[in-house]
Amino acid sequence: MKNSKALITGGSGYFGETLVKDLLKRGYLCTVLDVNEPSTYLRDSIAFHKADIRNKNAVLNACKDVDLIFHNVAQVPLAKDNNLFDTVNRLGTKNIVEAGLHNKCKHFIYTSSSAIYGVPNSNPVFEGTIPSPQESYGKAKLDGENYCLQNRNRGMKISIIRPRTILGRGRLGIFQILFEWIYNGKNVPVFDGGDNLYQFIHIDDLSNACILAAEKNIESIYNIGTNDFCSMKGTLEALILHSKSKSKVKSLPSSLVVPIMRVMSFFNLSPLGPYHALMYGKSMYFDTKKAEEELNWVSRYSNEEMIIQSYEWYIENREMILSNQLQSSPHKSAIKQGALTLVSRFL
Repeated sequence: MKNSKALITGGSGYFGETLVKDLLKRGYLCTVLDVNEPSTYLRDSIAFHKADIRNKNAVLNACKDVDLIFHNVAQVPLAKDNNLFDTVNRLGTKNIVEAGLHNKCKHFIYTSSSAIYGVPNSNPVFEGTIPSPQESYGKAKLDGENYCLQNRNRGMKISIIRPRTILGRGRLGIFQILFEWIYNGKNVPVFDGGDNLYQFIHIDDLSNACILAAEKNIESIYNIGTNDFCSMKGTLEALILHSKSKSKVKSLPSSLVVPIMRVMSFFNLSPLGPYHALMYGKSMYFDTKKAEEELNWVSRYSNEEMIIQSYEWYIENREMILSNQLQSSPHKSAIKQGALTLVSRFL
């Protein structure tokens, strides 16, 4: 695949930037489409289209002469904006699929989300598990998937990658709040004992899965998550132990806290969205055998390893993060805690 031309939408974002870096290492010629400028160290190595995924003409122009499209642009749950979920996640996906078809792109790789499954009735979750999103973000991501699937057999192969919650160097967003609390020795909550099994995926392992899907040239759907995971409580306790923080994990009843979280989210008193209230206390983990067998993909990081790595990166860069010197996409930025600042005092 060396010298293949790849377009990466959202290539200036948290995951997209890592994907670009890995593609360059493998000899791909990379073009990024994003509303944000790429990092300085990448600018001389890529072509860049500063454009909104909702701009059909700009998207069509960016797709000229590309062999592969890695579609990562999305408004994340932190946005809490149904209009953005609709226009960016749903209609934006339609724009990029149509542009790929028009320009005779060979393979389209869509980064979806585990949010399409909602709260699963049972675990592990398989690719054949029927999607049942229960909030606007997950519904919009599923609509994007469905549009991709409807346009198979039109000359462009389409693969869908469904990742669990992403961690790794540089991951901020809601994790920045968790890391800041632990850094300051504040207690952190779990729901109903924290025994829910919760699976993460390292950003490098996810990038490798996307690239392998392109290189194997298989048109399919893959669930991607680490095979070495544990309970939410276990993951947080491992991080606290490593950091030598005075923090403790405190259990709260979900029946009491989740309704409060939803009200706080609705009135924008908290940065957390409906998806966070829905899933934080629930078990969810993927069966990844299909990706392992068809793509020869393996997960290399455990829950504990990736959350510790994420925390260590945060501590190393904390001063710049809190002064907003690294501000960019939501997953790469510090966020305001809002009423969560008060919540932390009662734990």
